[in-house]
Amino acid sequence: MIKKISLPLTIIICLVIGFGGGILYTNRNASTTAMIQQLVNQDTGKIQNVDFSLFWKVWNELSAKYVDKSELDTQKMVYGAISGMVDSIGDPYTVFFEPVKAKEFAQEISGSFGGVGMEIGVKDNILTVVAPLPDTPAARAGILAGDKILKIYDKTTQGLSAEEAVSMIRGKIGTKVTLTISSNGSKAREVIITRETIKVPTVVWKMINQDNKNYAYIQAYQFNQNINSQFKTAVEEIEKSNPKADGIILDLRNNPGGLLDSAINLAGYFVKKGQPVVSEVFGDGTTNEFTSDGNAIMAKYKTVILINGGSASASEILAGALHDNLGLKLVGEKTFGKGVVQELVNLNDDSSLKVTVARWFTPDGVNISKEGIEPDIKVELTEDQKKNIIFGDLSVDPQLQKALDVLK
Repeated sequence: MIKKISLPLTIIICLVIGFGGGILYTNRNASTTAMIQQLVNQDTGKIQNVDFSLFWKVWNELSAKYVDKSELDTQKMVYGAISGMVDSIGDPYTVFFEPVKAKEFAQEISGSFGGVGMEIGVKDNILTVVAPLPDTPAARAGILAGDKILKIYDKTTQGLSAEEAVSMIRGKIGTKVTLTISSNGSKAREVIITRETIKVPTVVWKMINQDNKNYAYIQAYQFNQNINSQFKTAVEEIEKSNPKADGIILDLRNNPGGLLDSAINLAGYFVKKGQPVVSEVFGDGTTNEFTSDGNAIMAKYKTVILINGGSASASEILAGALHDNLGLKLVGEKTFGKGVVQELVNLNDDSSLKVTVARWFTPDGVNISKEGIEPDIKVELTEDQKKNIIFGDLSVDPQLQKALDVLK
């Protein structure tokens, strides 16, 4: 089964490929005497003109000379070698997961996991909060989209991948994690957060009445495996609502993305069948065009889309598709800029490799990962507004008020 992921988002995926390289054979009946298991097939997949003998030279030197041979775990050594190879690429979204971390990642994209409730990524080589999820420990602790995570406990996050950081931040329910946070260049502060079981919300909607008009306000929190059914339910309820909706506000703020297929599916509620949604451009110049397969049932409503710096990957794809195809207005702030295509390769020992294989472009050719998506109508929030904003509450949400003004 193949799924595409935008993340760490997002962020999704399943291709099985062979891994060329050393295959480890472990003698499970070996005595407790310290020994190094034999590695075979050392030439399998050897790349022409690349001398791989240095790797085996180091391996053999360690095996022969390390002072505490009993501490040499060959499986960890293999995983470490793979991780080093992957990390050398310098792409924060291409990551090797050992089996335990692979399971945690699978749980995350299924929509339920333990932790503090925020999506994080690496931006400009700094560990950054993409978006806190609503009503989670992170949100209640005052964590904001765009905050920089400088330390986890006493460990600096410099050089740490998002996946490594997630592994450190998660832990047993009820325990605490200490983060050192910097907001918008301000003085760093320590934040202590208690871990909880995180249930990722997907779609909620309500009717907003203003000046004798009724507007359906839809919040899409994350493109996980539940969004297709929940968005479909929201659309059906809006269609049957009394009073009828005079317009739609689609709120993608702080939506860190997720499943590419779901972004394409949601676009189909607005964009006619056959219209472009997003392009994948691979390293060799090959391009895949993804088009709408929906009935555009929501196209009859005047619609405005809310975006901000926490809108990433799949939410950027949806915003770009609706903007470029239909001219729908984008209100708020520039998006995060995480437009990469990733495949999750499930390996035969339950480890996995999340690898960036292409970049996303909107129908008008905007490179999402390099440029992000600019709003048509910029409404920037002050630091006080960011701290006090409640999305969907008109009394403290000036971006939502501007979206309503545009609809009018």
